[in-house]
Amino acid sequence: MLRDIEALSAAGVPVHAERGRHGGFALLPGFRTELTGLNHDEALALLVAGSRSGAQAFGLGSALASAMRKVVDALPESYRATAAGAVQRLLIDPETDLLSRRLVAEEVPDAVVAEVRRAVFAGHKLRIHYAAVDQTPQWRTVDPIGLVTVRDQGYLLATRSGADRTYRLSRILAAEELAEPAQRPERVDLDRAWQDRSTQFRAGGDQVTVLVRMNPARREDLAGTALAIRAETTDPNGWLRLEVTFQDPRHAEWALWQLAMNAEALEPQWLRTSLRNRAAAVVTRYRAPS
Repeated sequence: MLRDIEALSAAGVPVHAERGRHGGFALLPGFRTELTGLNHDEALALLVAGSRSGAQAFGLGSALASAMRKVVDALPESYRATAAGAVQRLLIDPETDLLSRRLVAEEVPDAVVAEVRRAVFAGHKLRIHYAAVDQTPQWRTVDPIGLVTVRDQGYLLATRSGADRTYRLSRILAAEELAEPAQRPERVDLDRAWQDRSTQFRAGGDQVTVLVRMNPARREDLAGTALAIRAETTDPNGWLRLEVTFQDPRHAEWALWQLAMNAEALEPQWLRTSLRNRAAAVVTRYRAPS
């Protein structure tokens, strides 16, 4: 024990001995720990990382705010004011973008996400009332593996009867942690598991491949919404010809409609017809005065 006390003293913790029958060791009154190992940039990086975390998606928003306050309070006095002032100069993930489009984070009831979180960390089976797209909500018992957040959207990675399953947290209407241990490996590479799930998702559905001619200035806009760009060449006039895969016909039509005159679907014919009919409907709508 004395060696532990000596180690604390060497680290700068003011421990002193109190003699007598009820004596022992104590800290000096009013002592507060400081994160003396942090420099200014490290403290700022920690505060910024906290503002970008997935805590909100996992129901830990209030806990994060409390933790950040404690971090600031524990900073050395010389860093506290400058770190707080620097954070005021940074805005991370505002509610709207430059076009005033509101970026809405998914709402998940705290009670639901807390129950999911407990089952994940405890390694217990989880019973969820899940509302899949276009389906009646059903109760399912799953083996939770981990939680993932992507652009403020939370997902539960799990297995069900041994098969991989991915559940969107916002579609879990109710959850119940069970006492039974989950059937899952002791260690998991969540990054790899997420990549595998993403590959499975892109391989499913009624995928369609489209030949597109488009303005190269808008290529990244298309790449950001398509599943994959399979081939790419350049026309003599500088425009691109891309072979692009979409999740389904509706996805393809929506993506190309957003590009307006900056893209043209060359194949298949049904997509050209669909886009032409949509454009004709818009012309008809605006032909007469309101």
